[in-house]
Amino acid sequence: MTVLRGGVVGCGNVAGNHAAAYRDLPGVELVACSDVDPSRAAAFAARYGAAAATPEELFDLGLDVVSVCTPHPTHEAVVTQAAAHGVHVLCEKPIAIDLGAAARMVAACEAAGVILGVLFQRRFWPAAQRIRAAIDDGTLGEPILGHASVLLHRDTSYYTADAWRGTWATDGGGVLMTQAVHNIDLLQWFLGEAVEVSAAHATVKHGAAIEVEDTAVATLRFASGALATLSASTALTPGLGTRVQVTGRTGATAGLAEYPEGSEARIDVWAVPGAEAVTSPFGPGLSADRPLAEINGSLAPFHALQIAEFADAVRDGRDPAVTGREAAKSLAILTALYASARSGRPERVPSLNEEITV
Repeated sequence: MTVLRGGVVGCGNVAGNHAAAYRDLPGVELVACSDVDPSRAAAFAARYGAAAATPEELFDLGLDVVSVCTPHPTHEAVVTQAAAHGVHVLCEKPIAIDLGAAARMVAACEAAGVILGVLFQRRFWPAAQRIRAAIDDGTLGEPILGHASVLLHRDTSYYTADAWRGTWATDGGGVLMTQAVHNIDLLQWFLGEAVEVSAAHATVKHGAAIEVEDTAVATLRFASGALATLSASTALTPGLGTRVQVTGRTGATAGLAEYPEGSEARIDVWAVPGAEAVTSPFGPGLSADRPLAEINGSLAPFHALQIAEFADAVRDGRDPAVTGREAAKSLAILTALYASARSGRPERVPSLNEEITV
C-alpha cells in the first residue's frame, strides 16, 4: 500500500477530526499542520504527533493530500495553492461562499490533474446510505417529495468567538450556509438536480451579534418535477436536531433523524409496504444542548470514513464520493436561496458550468 503524506491547513474546531483520521488511517501519515496563528498550529501539531508549519512552508513538505479546514472565504486560495503544488485536496464544506470561487477551485484542480473532494460526512451515515440504496433499487421509486428540517441551538457566543462568523463577507450566510448545507446536500443527493427555489429568511435571535440569517424557510423544485420544503434555524432552545425525508413514486416514504445534533442519524420512518417501521428520534425525551466541540467530536467517525474513501480514491486515481463538482450543487442551491430571499420571488438554481470560463 502506498503511504500517503497528509497535512491539515487551519487548526480550528473541526480540524481535529481530519488530523485524527490521517494519524489513525493505515497507509496515511500525518506530516504537518499549519495555521495563520503559529502558536495554535504548534499546539495542534503536538497534539496529533505532526510537525507545525507555516502556510507558506506546508506545500514544500512533499504532501500527497491536504485537508482545508480554514474559514469559508479562504478555501479558494488554499485549494488553488494545493493544486499548483500537485497536492490532492479535501476541503471542508461549504466548498466556497460563492459559485465563482467554487468554479475556479474546480478548474484549478482539473487543470493540475489533482483530485478535489469536499467533506459531507453525513452522506456516510448508514441511514443516508440506506435511503440512497432504496431510491436506486426502486424500493422508493423516483423521489417526488422531500423535506429537510434543521432545528438547532447556538448561543450568541458561538458567533462572537471567531471574528469571521456571522457576516455576509466572511461567513457567506448563516444557518443555511453553515448548518443546513449538510441537509441541502442530502436533499439534492436523494432528489436530483434542483432547478428553482423560493426562500425567505430572518434574524430572529442573534441580531445583536450577526448580520446573516439565523432562521429560514424555502421550497425547492427539481428537474424531475419533485418538490421539497426546508426549514432551518439556530434559534431553538433546546435544539431538536435535523431530519430529511423522501417520498417516492411508489408511495413509500423513508426518513432519517439526527438527534441530538452530531449523533449518528437513524431511520425514524420506513413507510415501505410490508416493512413499515417508525421510531421516535427523541427516545426517552429531550436532552440538553451539546457544546460545539462535543458535536464535532461525535461526527469524527464519519469524517474518518469519508477521509478513508478519499485516500482510496487518490490511490486508485478515481473520483471520490463527493467531488468538487458534486459539492458545488449544494452551493448553487444556496446561491439561489439567498437570491430569492433578496428578490422576494422564485429564483433559478445556477449551474457550476456557467461559472467555469477556463
